[in-house]
Amino acid sequence: MRKSRKLKKYATYHVMSRANRKEMIFNNPGIKEMFLDIVRRAQKKYCFTIKNFCIMGNHFHLIIRPQKNENLSRIMQWILSVFALKFNRLFNYSGHVWYDRFTSKIINSFMQYLTTFIYIAMNPVTARIAETTTEYEYNGISFLQKGVLDILERPPNRFLRQVWTKIHQYE
Repeated sequence: MRKSRKLKKYATYHVMSRANRKEMIFNNPGIKEMFLDIVRRAQKKYCFTIKNFCIMGNHFHLIIRPQKNENLSRIMQWILSVFALKFNRLFNYSGHVWYDRFTSKIINSFMQYLTTFIYIAMNPVTARIAETTTEYEYNGISFLQKGVLDILERPPNRFLRQVWTKIHQYE
């Protein structure tokens, strides 16, 4: 029997989901764009904000905050199922796209939020597919740097200054 998901009203979550068999489903930029378009559609259907994200080759990370009476599980189920349907239709596949249900962790403090934000931003650098966080096109830091805020909620400037300081220590 699987563990119950911990949900808390108005919580912010670190969400991650991995492709089935660790397949590199996101290697194509068009597939990453398709995923982002589905998240944009979900934002019109459900009320939530994305604080940061990173789409890697076989998984993605989000910092997401459901609003009002929204439910994280309902939001993610919609995103993952719509993506799986489109992905399978596009490649004439059938079966599971995602390895398992998404993982989520409630972010309980400012330090945990900062650490998670930086961890997600640093994913491409840690994986050695980019030298800097802003160089990697499919993460929130790159979007913030370019001023692309159609999917993200812009953090306060003082928070961004802390993030840049920490990131530059690692890059």
